[in-house]
Amino acid sequence: MDEAGIRRFAPSDAAWLVRQHGELYAREAGFDASFGALVARILDDFIANHDPARERGWIATRGEQRLGSIFCVADGTSRARLRLFLLTPDARGQGLGKRLLATCMGFARDCGYRDMQLSTHESHRAACALYEATGWRLGESRPVRSFGADLVEQSWQIVL
Repeated sequence: MDEAGIRRFAPSDAAWLVRQHGELYAREAGFDASFGALVARILDDFIANHDPARERGWIATRGEQRLGSIFCVADGTSRARLRLFLLTPDARGQGLGKRLLATCMGFARDCGYRDMQLSTHESHRAACALYEATGWRLGESRPVRSFGADLVEQSWQIVL
């Protein structure tokens, strides 16, 4: 099997990302269609307004097949926000998530961000375990009703 690679996000990846987020989160977490719509808005805004010197997205691939994504976006002048971290089920458990996370965090460091933040849900146990293993700290955790599901929303931070 070919080694998975990581390349820069291109606007032509947006439809795939919206579809993957919508389908995977519906199947795995019971999310409704509002989640895919949120991902579409995030990507539309990124494509139209991002600062290429300080914000970037990446797509994990194997050959021509897309396997996942991760984004670093500005959240003020000194904080970056991690967004749209996703791996398809067949790409999980192979260290690719760790590589995507390291790529994103390295970019944030190189851009001079002092820290990073992300929001996720407690049910994403593998991602949360990866965050903890790489030095992220859980901040706030609270029950919410989002995307048609009862969830525990979490905020994680790391000093770069």
